[in-house]
Amino acid sequence: MPVREGAREVAVEEGVVTAPMPGLVVSLKVNVGDSVKAGDGLCILEAMKMENEITAQKAGVVKEIRVSEGASVKRGEPIAIIK
Repeated sequence: MPVREGAREVAVEEGVVTAPMPGLVVSLKVNVGDSVKAGDGLCILEAMKMENEITAQKAGVVKEIRVSEGASVKRGEPIAIIK
């Protein structure tokens, strides 16, 4: 499923959770190897002084975490991979 980023579209791989907006990763709620269900929280992303919980779109196992606490992310940047 492509994600629209400005005037261009970015292809998103199946199982890749991306940042819906630019922000700061305040905390991670999962580790590599954790099992998650659809809707489980993966991390807290602070954007415009609001904390937003980023959730898993599907059930699976967290294979990779691409960000760390305190990192700034751009819209569409991969946060985690769930397989």
